[in-house]
Order: sequence, then structure tokens, then C-alpha cells
Amino acid sequence: MGLKLLVTGAGGQFGHEISRLAASQPDLELIAASSGQLDVGEREVVLSAVGAHRPDLIIHAAAWTAVDACETDPGRAFRVNALGSRNVAEAAQRYGAHLVALSTDYVFDGNLPRPYNEWDQTNPLSVYGASKLAGEREVIGACPAASVVRTSWVCGAFGNNMVKTILRLAGGDGPLRFVDDQFGCPTFTSDLASAVLRLGRERSPGIVHVTNQGATSWYQFARDVIVATGGDQDRVHAITTEQLQPPRPAPRPKNSVLDNAVLRLSGRGLLDDYHEPLKRAVKELLA
Repeated sequence: MGLKLLVTGAGGQFGHEISRLAASQPDLELIAASSGQLDVGEREVVLSAVGAHRPDLIIHAAAWTAVDACETDPGRAFRVNALGSRNVAEAAQRYGAHLVALSTDYVFDGNLPRPYNEWDQTNPLSVYGASKLAGEREVIGACPAASVVRTSWVCGAFGNNMVKTILRLAGGDGPLRFVDDQFGCPTFTSDLASAVLRLGRERSPGIVHVTNQGATSWYQFARDVIVATGGDQDRVHAITTEQLQPPRPAPRPKNSVLDNAVLRLSGRGLLDDYHEPLKRAVKELLA
């Protein structure tokens, strides 16, 4: 008997990747629902969809991730990221599906001098971070056995992300300027999808940090992307967050490095160093 999987937000960057992976696995029956097909903010719509399909596993990737736009429209941010998670969690609990919900490094304020583990105190700086933290609480409150996967600096072949931005800017003339005082772990959707699906299959409960390994700054990451294209990394110049023009509406945590402590301490394998999937992603995007 195969496993029936429902993916919310299947049209997004991660949702597209996890759906592509699931579609390649013969024992999975995939129901891929984009945000246009399944509005997670509508309780009755969510309950009806989950009740009709009766999935064994739900991977909840639907989210509003426009960090700066969330600052000016907190109602939309909380409707999708918090209330939407409540609705999906209620449906999962009602119909017996294991739930894996995606979350973010933005639940932290970035003030710790070391990587954040799963038990560190949260303190979001932005509306986006606050709405995602609220979503975490809704998921765990309604589904105590659910999986909450925090990740960071997500990049891949689909959707908008920093790798695509760097490649686009590199196509122009002149220097490229990136901040060197924000640190995180770039995470590639192809690697993340495999880890998330594994956690879902195992019905692994609780909060888990899942990132590619290797902490870096946006400045160094931009240089890495240029190197992966065979270009001149010296085109990339370091600036501080305060020098960024125009300033970003949403404050970013300066330290977004996530310690994958649960994976490490439980003896599970960690994702590759980010340089490996970066090379694959650049090759795919330039093809």
C-alpha cells in the first residue's frame, strides 16, 4: 500500500522541489496543491480538502515569505503563516495525517554568538518571523507529534532566491555589493526536500533544524556563486547592513546560523556542505 502525500504551497520554491521529488518515488501518491488551489487561510476549505483526500502525510510548505512586504501587511502574514498553519494542523489531527511544517531562522533575533539549536529561546525581529513562530506554536499545539523543520537562506532551481539574484546582477557591469555582517547557512531545496521527506516518512516529532552545512556571510556567498560560474569574485565588494541602499523594511537577524543539533545528536546524517549543491544549482540555472 502506497503512502498518500499532500503538499501545500506546491507552487512555491520548496513546494515545487518536494513535489518533484515525491513524484519520482513509486510508493508515493502525490496530491500537490498550490496556494491558488488550496488557500490555507480558509478553514473549511482546508478541512474539506484533507477530508476528501485522506493523506497519510502532509508537508505544509504554504507560506507568505516576502519578508519586507510582511512588515506593511501583518494581517496577510498572520493569516497565511499562523492561521493557515492552525487550519492545516487541525485537519491533520482530525484525519490522522502526520504533519511536517516548514519554518525559518527568522524566529531568532540573531544576537547569540554561536549557532542556534532547537532549544534556544526564540525572539523574532520581524513580522515575518513573528508570524512563522506563531505558526510553529499552532502546529505543535494542535499536533503534538508533528514535525517542525526550521531552515535558512533557501535557494534552488524554482522561485526567487539569492542565487538567482546574484546571477542576474552578475550579468550587468560594475561591482556587486553584499553585506558581510549577516551570517547563515545557505540551504538548497534539492537537499532539503530529501531530508524533509525522510522526516515525514519516519513520523519524527518535534522541532528539527535542517540546513546545508557551512556558515557564511552574504558577501562570501555571492563570491562563491560568482566562482561557480567561472567569473571574477573580486567584482563582489563587502558593505555593512547600515550601508545597504535602499534600507530593508524588515530587520534581519545578524546570526542566522542554525545548529542541526537534533539530527547530529540522534545519529542522523547531516546535509552536505553548501558548496556542493551550489555548484549543481548554478549549472542547472545556467543550462
